[in-house]
Amino acid sequence: MDAHGLLALSERRTHLVDEVLERFFAEQRRRARGIGEAYSTLWETLERNSAGGKRFRPRMVMAAYESLGGQDLESAATVGAAFELLHTALIVHDDVIDRDFVRRGSPNVSGSYRDIATTAGIPIPIAEHRGMSVAVIAGDLALFYAYRLIDSGGLSEQVRRRVVDVLDESMFLSAAGELYDVDFSIRPGVPPVEEIVEMERLKTAMYSFEGPLRAGALLAGAREEAVVALGDFGRGIGIAFQIVDDLLGVFGDEEATGKSNLGDLREGKSTVLLAHAVTRPEWQEVAHLVGDPTLTLEQADRIRAVLEATGSRRFAEALARDYANRAWEALASPALTSRVRDEFRPVVAGVLERVR
Repeated sequence: MDAHGLLALSERRTHLVDEVLERFFAEQRRRARGIGEAYSTLWETLERNSAGGKRFRPRMVMAAYESLGGQDLESAATVGAAFELLHTALIVHDDVIDRDFVRRGSPNVSGSYRDIATTAGIPIPIAEHRGMSVAVIAGDLALFYAYRLIDSGGLSEQVRRRVVDVLDESMFLSAAGELYDVDFSIRPGVPPVEEIVEMERLKTAMYSFEGPLRAGALLAGAREEAVVALGDFGRGIGIAFQIVDDLLGVFGDEEATGKSNLGDLREGKSTVLLAHAVTRPEWQEVAHLVGDPTLTLEQADRIRAVLEATGSRRFAEALARDYANRAWEALASPALTSRVRDEFRPVVAGVLERVR
């Protein structure tokens, strides 16, 4: 399939998922209006915060499903929407943990309710607490209804149980990864590379790649060997994707990525880049700058120069390629067909292209 065909296929899948989510939120808004305007507004805010993303996780579900011969696209889109709601829940709560009030350039749930409070004349600290409190409620709702969406997917009881088990494992591991990430932020020094890779596998790779792929395979009635192979692919490509994301968080072009290349350095975020760099003597020249919320552009350039000089950037790029290659090896499993490999080859290529 050419690039135009792949784009059309992706847009069709995204459209189906959007339709499921639109119906879901319309129903919840209808129910909420019977309770009161404030509750209806909360659902409207949650819906806005679930919109505008790339629907990446649902597309993983549907790509696995269709490439393995699945035909009931409505059911697949419903399961995909469940993973999107899980993603919404996790990022809403993650923003609370990070005390962030903006996402994708607009106020998130915390920010929306903080702004409502400040407009009403409430002092900033109290307004921020109110915003984060409402975000906890919103995230709880999104998490609960991720499971309810699967129940509404028209699946057989056996398949439904197995898909719910995958969603449960995704949530269980993501919570563990989030806990490790929080722990890293209060530990002295930077954890070793192996611990950071494990945190990224738990926090992101499972619910973003491995879980959706396994769920799509289960929906399609694939053999266990195929489910395992696609899960292995998802684990490898998910870790590679996250390592590249961390690279772009420091070296990326802000206009191309839509993400600040100062934020991670100002936060002192534990990444493979830093874990490698702190083992080199040159790091002491800039160690005091990392984690400084007032870090300047010039100081950030100094840190980047050291990351280059120590070979830390090359190390992280090589590690990302290694995990992408492991993912490709999983796709080569005899349990998977050439149609599956053709479906996911662009995903591997896309991750590797981001490294360059």
